[in-house]
Amino acid sequence: MATTQELVVDEVKIKKAVKSGIPLTITTFTLPHEIEVYVEQVLTIFLRQVDQENLKDYVVYCVQELAVNAKKANTKRVYFTERGLDISNPEDYKLGMAAFKDDTLNNIGHYLQLQKDKGLYVKLIFQIKKNIIYIEVRNNIAITKTELIRIHDKLARSRQYNNLEDALSQVLDDSEGAGLGLVILVLMLKKMNLDEDCFDIVGTDSETIARIIIPLEKTRLEKLSILAQTIVDNVNSLPQFPENIIQVQRMIEDPKSEMADIARQISVDPALTADMLKVVNSAQYMLSKRVNNISEAVKLVGMRGLKNLLYSYGTQKLLGDETSTKRSLWEHSYRTAFYAYNLVKNFKKDPNLLDDAYVGGILHDMGKIIFANVHPDLLEKIKTFCAEKGLPASTFEDFAAGMNHAEIGAMVAEKWNFPEHLIHTIQYHHDPLSANQENQALVFTVYLANMLCEYENCNVVFDQFEPKVLDSFNITSKKQLSGILERFSEGFKRETQPPQN
Repeated sequence: MATTQELVVDEVKIKKAVKSGIPLTITTFTLPHEIEVYVEQVLTIFLRQVDQENLKDYVVYCVQELAVNAKKANTKRVYFTERGLDISNPEDYKLGMAAFKDDTLNNIGHYLQLQKDKGLYVKLIFQIKKNIIYIEVRNNIAITKTELIRIHDKLARSRQYNNLEDALSQVLDDSEGAGLGLVILVLMLKKMNLDEDCFDIVGTDSETIARIIIPLEKTRLEKLSILAQTIVDNVNSLPQFPENIIQVQRMIEDPKSEMADIARQISVDPALTADMLKVVNSAQYMLSKRVNNISEAVKLVGMRGLKNLLYSYGTQKLLGDETSTKRSLWEHSYRTAFYAYNLVKNFKKDPNLLDDAYVGGILHDMGKIIFANVHPDLLEKIKTFCAEKGLPASTFEDFAAGMNHAEIGAMVAEKWNFPEHLIHTIQYHHDPLSANQENQALVFTVYLANMLCEYENCNVVFDQFEPKVLDSFNITSKKQLSGILERFSEGFKRETQPPQN
């Protein structure tokens, strides 16, 4: 989200990231004071969005302590390298640490420049997903086994203290030094009513990761879920799924049905027939010639494609109109669908996934579109509900702005008897790692397509993409991602522009 060259706090982007569950990232190589101030400002806005601003002082201390420790670890690496010492060798480690503090303090600018030149970063990541705040401090050095043992020993010893006075009296008399910063960090976690499972430091082959997990208050979560259900239960302005489409869907589900029978059922509805032919002849199906016969169209798209087409068409009939808000939401959905379709076409080449990806992209933001359809009387009812349940006005505003839209969209999709893979995609398109194995490929595809749209609009940066999703598409660099987006964007422009005379 920011480097040392960009210190302007973008409150709009922070709010959007919180509402969408997108990680906020801050990367620095030297951790100057300006970055520390910036981090505090970002955390203040981030915590305010989830009504946890009372935790700010504790969280800021913990993050800054971990960031300083990560920077020191990076400094240690370049110091040992310059002295020709092997940090994983016990004798070299003892020798290097004997003079490390004095040597680096006396020439800190030199060592900070060395670690910057080597690309040794400190990366801070803040994210909320599934109603849990995740905070990570990462640095790209592999922690040694000895270092990890020492840290875990310090943490274990820190947990015995109940207050700062007890800690100071023992730590200051301890020649080993229990690590006063870590002691205070553990005490801060206790102040936030977090147990030891909420904090850990782990190492991988390429990174050291310190992680704090803060569950949101249970009562608040219950009220949010009740509010989401209240919205769904009271959306009387949203009718049931169209009966003519339901009839066709029933026939598709019946193994005794013939393609000709299904085509005949569609044909009895002239409006549905016309719209179906329009969709079949659109860019999605990329047919070599125009199809004017519904029987031929049904054969070409197949049962799965037809089923998906009906869900997409029926939803747009119910929720689409010409208000500017909904028009922009649908335009985003069409672009997401196009990108999802092309991700599968270029990277996966799975015919079933190809159909599902397009309709998943069309429907992923159903929750936002539903809220845009809510009648003013219902909005007043929801505001009253918030007041009665003691929910702050900001909670309603968060819902109106899209918070929990994935949950609301999934609830309505279930109400309309959508298939499980589409419900799952709507529910987890911002939280792809929570998708079950069966639907993971589809959720990953729609997530990435949606993020590409956000990237195109400069709402997210490369660091905010989920690495596991990028890996599943063999995307390894920002340059590669930008190239893919450029091709897709040009393709979408060609498909949606009217033909030139």
